[in-house]
Amino acid sequence: MYSCNALSAKGLAVWLAVALAAGTTACGGRSAVPRPFPTPGGTARTGIASPASPFVEGLLRTATDLLGTPYRNGGSTLDGFDCSGFVQYVFAQHGVRVPRTVRRQAEAGARVPEVAAGDLVFFRTDGNGPTHVGIALGPDRFIHAPSSRGVVRVEPFAASYWSSRFLEARRVAVE
Repeated sequence: MYSCNALSAKGLAVWLAVALAAGTTACGGRSAVPRPFPTPGGTARTGIASPASPFVEGLLRTATDLLGTPYRNGGSTLDGFDCSGFVQYVFAQHGVRVPRTVRRQAEAGARVPEVAAGDLVFFRTDGNGPTHVGIALGPDRFIHAPSSRGVVRVEPFAASYWSSRFLEARRVAVE
């Protein structure tokens, strides 16, 4: 006679063998390289929405290459960025001059009704008017240099903190 524990262990072993066999059969025809997880707006693994112009793709590649760069109040170099210094640096790498401060950047370019990759996105985090800026990666996410958690990172527009503080988007990129 089998004990309860032996039967459970034997049943578990049989179940595991069946599950593994089913899993390998189901995946047999698929590539070993996983595809990017789909997100709204066609955002691929890079986080850059498609289709974007080659200029915008280059701009966003520069921005995403800076992920993890530390926050530094008043910073505008690879040693550290504040939000407007980050935006100014990224655009300068592609020959586009933008003002240094958030308020002046909010006067640059043209206001747009819908956010697209490469647009500047403005938020009111305290006080009146724009106090924070980032660069849209597409209609659902943006990259910025926030002071909280202190590194350049990507955030969803849908996050309650950002969605409640969003002011506008402006297009300054030339193509």
